[in-house]
Amino acid sequence: MQAETGLETKFARFGDGIKVQDDHVIEGYASLFGACDQGGDVVRAGAYAASLGAIAVEGRSVKMLWQHDPAFPIGVWDEVREDGRGLWVKGRLLPGVAKGREAMDLIQAGAIDGLSIGYRTVKATKNDKGQRLLTELELWEVSLVTFPMLPSARVSAKSEERNAFDDDTLRDMAAALWVARESLAQR
Repeated sequence: MQAETGLETKFARFGDGIKVQDDHVIEGYASLFGACDQGGDVVRAGAYAASLGAIAVEGRSVKMLWQHDPAFPIGVWDEVREDGRGLWVKGRLLPGVAKGREAMDLIQAGAIDGLSIGYRTVKATKNDKGQRLLTELELWEVSLVTFPMLPSARVSAKSEERNAFDDDTLRDMAAALWVARESLAQR
């Protein structure tokens, strides 16, 4: 999705990647390289390198938001880095912030299991399958979200119970909600 500001968002659900530790520390992958999401985008390895370098040089940080809403920061990302698998994040939900406490409870209960990146595309190409290959992205934020766009990854708490929905059902639900959201946004 692209807003008028040029900010795009990309959702990711997490497999064995993200956990809640010590009641408020979370870590895992916010983006997986080479995986095609439901929007037809594939993030390439190294796509975040320039942005992460600029963020470090400028002394800024990637923001942790609730559902991409800049009015609701819910924690801080202490570590954001690329590795061979994708964009790995580690941070703390802030228990002194109401939405941070809610997010912690929702993750631990299995009600929230997704992260989504907010970014601006710097460089991209198309492949012969019509997929957009994202080769350079300017990362702005990583949000906890309800419906992610990349079903191959999901958030889980330490005492995870398997979701009653299978991945295909969740993909279908996310796609339907995405279409509804886009339709409402065009009104």
